[in-house]
Amino acid sequence: MPLNLINLDSVRNLMLLEVEGDIKNNNLYLSPRLTNKEQYADLFKKSVTNGNDSTLADDLLKNGCIKSVETRNTKHGIKTVRVPRDAHLTLAEGEFNRFYIRGLCNKAIEDGKVLEVYRAKQVSNPRYHSQALIGKTVDPEKLLADLRKNPGVETALGLPAGPNSGISVKIKLTEEEQLNGRQ
Repeated sequence: MPLNLINLDSVRNLMLLEVEGDIKNNNLYLSPRLTNKEQYADLFKKSVTNGNDSTLADDLLKNGCIKSVETRNTKHGIKTVRVPRDAHLTLAEGEFNRFYIRGLCNKAIEDGKVLEVYRAKQVSNPRYHSQALIGKTVDPEKLLADLRKNPGVETALGLPAGPNSGISVKIKLTEEEQLNGRQ
């Protein structure tokens, strides 16, 4: 089930600019679990243009882009372990959401708006930290700078709220916009 990204269609072009900028600057997060990093970039751009996090996950799986095993350092030495079955979903959801947020930050900056944290995916056991973020407003300039500075890792502002959190942001509507039913 894809994330419910409320403002997705209005920011696809801005997302694509962010993705292409990261590719150009060698800043696109490339998970060590990826088998083909060039193909990943192409699949990512395709999903941004006319898909979502679920289509990206499906494409990663269909194209064999995720390793089946990886090595881990343990207290007993280096071990070869299976990659989690949902690794393609976790990567696709997390990265698609990050670029959605970056695109939305650009839109909010252009429009003079702030962002509001919301749950874009229902989860069975929401983390306390994620729940505490819902409804908070966020400065889009600070969030955009944070996301650009910290590709593929946790951000200083805590958004998105980690793998599988289901947390994203939307344009915060004014009271008048809410009364008129805008989204």
